[in-house]
Amino acid sequence: MLPTTSDGPLDRTFAIVGHVAAQVRAVSVAEIASALSLPLPTAHRLIGNLEQRGLLQKAVGTKRYVVGNQLVTLSAKVIGAAFRTARRHAVLRAVAAEIGEQCEIGIVRNTAVVYVDSVRVKAPQSLQFDPGHSAPLYCTSTGKIYLSMLAAKPREKLVRALHLEQHTDHTITDPEALLQVLEETRRNEWARTNEEFVKGVVGCAVPILAPGGTLIACLGVSVPVARVSFDDLQNFSEPLVRAAKLLSATILETNDDSTSEFGV
Repeated sequence: MLPTTSDGPLDRTFAIVGHVAAQVRAVSVAEIASALSLPLPTAHRLIGNLEQRGLLQKAVGTKRYVVGNQLVTLSAKVIGAAFRTARRHAVLRAVAAEIGEQCEIGIVRNTAVVYVDSVRVKAPQSLQFDPGHSAPLYCTSTGKIYLSMLAAKPREKLVRALHLEQHTDHTITDPEALLQVLEETRRNEWARTNEEFVKGVVGCAVPILAPGGTLIACLGVSVPVARVSFDDLQNFSEPLVRAAKLLSATILETNDDSTSEFGV
């Protein structure tokens, strides 16, 4: 139901976008109209406008709607901007200094991981996930967290639809093996990668969650295996979790001047 004060075209448009974005499957115009108590002609008109602008699109082969590519791109930019505020960048800088390695914040856009902020504390020796850099879902720690947090059926469907390209000798290209790793990731609530995207680079990541538990982004570290072994990545888990919780707690705040438990 729409709030009684939200009866303008813009309110209804945002309600439609929010409703479609919250669904785990494509929805019809009639379902959207019913869920939001909208007249069917009104729903058709507003959804048509959103479709023209790429904010909603029909699921392939159906007349049902999912979020559009333009909305996905916009949401990625908004999330990226939210994490690049002075305070949140300071949190990232502080945890990178504590760990002594590069830390990065990554989000998922379409079927790739995009990095929106990073802090480097040592001279680069290998792959560096700088802002704007993208990487595959299935062989990055952030991507594994995203996939692991999907419900079982959508997760399996997406894994089997991905092109699991062999980047290194350690890349997981067998869907069954990847699904097992994702189940383990789901249980552990953090992810690791063992030279799966670039040879000589290992990494790990933890989720950054919205107050309601929705995944917003991931906080991760990438490091040369010559400096930190795959098994030793577990030593980064605690400081990453602390920083991720702080980022989660502040993501909806607008005051960038307050101090944090990291002293920033």
